[in-house]
Amino acid sequence: MRKPTFQLTLEQINELQGAYQSCDETLTKIRYQAVRLYGQDYATAEVMVITGCSRTSLLKWCRRYRRYGVTGLVDQRNGGNSAKLSASEVERLQNQLHQFKPNQVFGQDDYSGNGEFWTVSDLAAWLAREYDVRYQSKNSYRTILRGCGLSRQRPAQQYQSRHETKVMAFEEALEKN
Repeated sequence: MRKPTFQLTLEQINELQGAYQSCDETLTKIRYQAVRLYGQDYATAEVMVITGCSRTSLLKWCRRYRRYGVTGLVDQRNGGNSAKLSASEVERLQNQLHQFKPNQVFGQDDYSGNGEFWTVSDLAAWLAREYDVRYQSKNSYRTILRGCGLSRQRPAQQYQSRHETKVMAFEEALEKN
């Protein structure tokens, strides 16, 4: 690999080293170390092995350091998950989904299909109405259905090339034998 064009001054190296030593967050420390090593003429592959980062992350961190300094390398993630339902709400929802069918909780025009099984659109309407929760992705609704122990209902396979008259004739011939 070619030599990096990113060079650090002795002052910048000391700044990164000091930030590394005073930091408690592991991910931020890795960024400080990676940028410092890369700026001290370590080979890109070597920095990647030492810090366990990818090439794209390393170069992104170097750009952030050039633009914002040490503060640009601080981990900005908030943590936690984006669950919109609490554990008690999920438990209550699970009980409701097992106890009721869509045709029992919605009006005749408000559910999809025959209303015997919960669908993504039915669950979305139920969550919006009862819990004031809306997800952007249909996968979120599928995850909730799966988490509540409901499986996907698939229609019986139908053969498009199958002629009913020929099938009936075949079945009659079998009965005669």
